[in-house]
Amino acid sequence: MLKKIGFGVLLVFCMGCATHGQLIEDSLQTSVIENLRYYLYFPEEYGAETEKEFGLLLFLHGGGESGADLEEIKKNGPPKLLVEGKQFPFLVLAPQNPYEKRFWNIYAVNQLLDSVVAEHRVDKERIYLTGLSRGGSAAWDMAVQYPEKFAALAVVCGMAPMPYAHWLDKDMPIWVFHGDLDPVIPVSESDNMVKKLKEMGHDVQYTRYKGVGHNSWAKAYTTEALYEWLNRQKRKDR
Repeated sequence: MLKKIGFGVLLVFCMGCATHGQLIEDSLQTSVIENLRYYLYFPEEYGAETEKEFGLLLFLHGGGESGADLEEIKKNGPPKLLVEGKQFPFLVLAPQNPYEKRFWNIYAVNQLLDSVVAEHRVDKERIYLTGLSRGGSAAWDMAVQYPEKFAALAVVCGMAPMPYAHWLDKDMPIWVFHGDLDPVIPVSESDNMVKKLKEMGHDVQYTRYKGVGHNSWAKAYTTEALYEWLNRQKRKDR
């Protein structure tokens, strides 16, 4: 019965019980199952160069592409460019957040990433991470939770909790993009994070678009230098 009414209720109920209050210790092993649909792109050379390992870019979309229609994630970022015919030198993994009003389950995303890496010829020293808006926030989070996994991080207009600066891998280069007129996620989120990272000695570059609102991803993901930069990065600690 104690488990069912909860600790907070038990405390109130027993305020007048001088000798009969109880504090119990217990545990519960939980299990969360997530169904993640995704697109996976292979570069043209993948089929021909059968002994070669390739880099992989994990892309996390924004809140507007969440839900049950996988086609939605083709609207922005690398998936949009792929539909338009762009070729990348690395694999591109683009999962979909199935919840329209929830943040990404980064633990499920990490399991998907590990599965894709295990099943295909992916160079574990060249796994890149990027995301926009809600996906940009999740990208910061993933880089903190899995600091030894990613060779580079590119965040576009994402929320950036300042304490994260202390937990990010200093050997992982970072590129941040944001519009200075963003009404959804203020540019100060990126301003403050970039400032802190530079103070701490991180390798970080910042593209701050003048006169651009929330959709800074339109400019960021059509920046060819971004993909050239990603493709040059490699984990230094392996």
